[in-house]
Amino acid sequence: MTEERAPLQWPSAAPPEAEEAWRWDLSHVSQLPAVRAQLRRGLAAASSVDPKGAELDEAVVLAFDEMASNALRHGGGGVTAQVKRTDRAWLVEVCDQASAQPPQPAVGRDPSLGGLGLYLIAEMADAHGWHSDDAAKSVWALLPRR
Repeated sequence: MTEERAPLQWPSAAPPEAEEAWRWDLSHVSQLPAVRAQLRRGLAAASSVDPKGAELDEAVVLAFDEMASNALRHGGGGVTAQVKRTDRAWLVEVCDQASAQPPQPAVGRDPSLGGLGLYLIAEMADAHGWHSDDAAKSVWALLPRR
């Protein structure tokens, strides 16, 4: 009997070009609360007067937190997280040292046990993907700004 595999939810693709807005070097999940607060402040300052701005900003923070915590827990150290700006979106990109390990959405797990973050990000994002070289893996998601 062969084991069934889930289809690859995160396509192998380089992220779109974007202008860097914020960058963090991370070594432990304990850094994430302070980084989330900094990101929220930065997004609020950069948001337009669009009433949906706060909701869209919170989606960016959620995606950032999930991707960064995954990289810190499973990525082998040396995590760099960035949020970049395009004309219409925020590009969240997280790089780690697990270059041979693609993003792995949870399969066959009770939702109460977690592991659904990558599915949620894929649903919220206009585009998402990952790519790697010999040294690092980059996981990214493009989330709407307006």
